[in-house]
Amino acid sequence: MDPVSRRGFLKKTSLLTMASIVGANIPFAQNMPGGLIPALLANSDQPFSVEGKDGLIYLNDRPVNAETPPQFLDSPFTEPKYFFIRNNGTPPELKDIDPSKWTLEISGESCKKPMKFSIEDLKKKFKTYTYALVIECGGNNREEVVPATKGNQWQVGAVGCGRWTGVRLRDVLEHCGIKKDAVYIGFYGADTRLDGDTSKEVISRGVPMKKALEDETLIAWEYEGGEIPYMNGYPLRLVIGGWPASVSGKWLTKIVVRNKVHDGEKMNGQSYRVPCKPVAPGEKVDDKDMCIMESMIVKSIITHPVSGTKTPLNKTLDLRGKAWAGDRSVKEMYVSIDFGVTWQKAKLKKPLNRLAWQEWSASVKFPQEGYYEVWARAVDDKGDSQPMVLPGWNPRGYLNNACHRIAVRVI
Repeated sequence: MDPVSRRGFLKKTSLLTMASIVGANIPFAQNMPGGLIPALLANSDQPFSVEGKDGLIYLNDRPVNAETPPQFLDSPFTEPKYFFIRNNGTPPELKDIDPSKWTLEISGESCKKPMKFSIEDLKKKFKTYTYALVIECGGNNREEVVPATKGNQWQVGAVGCGRWTGVRLRDVLEHCGIKKDAVYIGFYGADTRLDGDTSKEVISRGVPMKKALEDETLIAWEYEGGEIPYMNGYPLRLVIGGWPASVSGKWLTKIVVRNKVHDGEKMNGQSYRVPCKPVAPGEKVDDKDMCIMESMIVKSIITHPVSGTKTPLNKTLDLRGKAWAGDRSVKEMYVSIDFGVTWQKAKLKKPLNRLAWQEWSASVKFPQEGYYEVWARAVDDKGDSQPMVLPGWNPRGYLNNACHRIAVRVI
């Protein structure tokens, strides 16, 4: 066991060092299970943290998963230190990562000429592009799902959008040659399973060729002008905007071109799948009746002010936020202060590029003192709107895009 945590330094240390840490000799040290965290440290009230990250809400530390409070998504693009963390296993040791020696293999049944590339090869052989892309966990906002489902109980912060730099996946695949029978790609990364079983992958997902060959699908080595944060896939990551973040493989080492739907880890069963037809809340659904999640759906958040804010009567309250719609774009944005009875149109900016989120703003005035809720609702370019309540239930709690709301007390 090798927990990625602030206590991970215990790995491979001597019993003498461990004794000094707990402040006493350990008489039965020979009986300690491998990787055990001494209770004295496990019970520490020292807050958990990850180097290079700030302000995140940690859901668990094995694997590390953490979301971003909405107020830290207020800037036009998500700062690296605020970008959420979603891991399925244990990342490769940072000390073992050498970008100059990192390689990416392109292969698979439908690849004409399998090849390997260093990061430097990618930079020299192919044109570099930068796109702002939304990366959102398929289970974002799962906490509000009723009846509750398994999985990380995200609120609204398992999302981020920033400018990724790299090469187009399309250019690399075409360089290697794509056979006519190609239908899907799949990825593999350098992270490992929590149970230490190296014979199985942690996660190996993919997308249809049409999505893989889009201009904005990148093999990236840079985020917001610097290296990709360690917990977000350093030194190389697949970035596929608009679809569940699980298809944007981190610590990328291999991409395969398949002549069938990719069958890697977490592509089958009920992982990242929703019922093909509507089901009743709490209903059990057979695997054969579950369909792969593809594009994310229209959604928005309020990034300013924070929920629970107080504001004086007769003063205008300025609102800001972000909106996005998977493969689509957001056409209109609305806010309400009367629980959705009436709606006021907000100002909506255009995205920097396709698959980037859009900034919105509005100002509201309240008729009297008291408790209010501000609701936000986005409408995409096909006319689909966020629902005011929980949308269709599914066994894994995916795709909850109910209106985000914050509490405001007018004094």
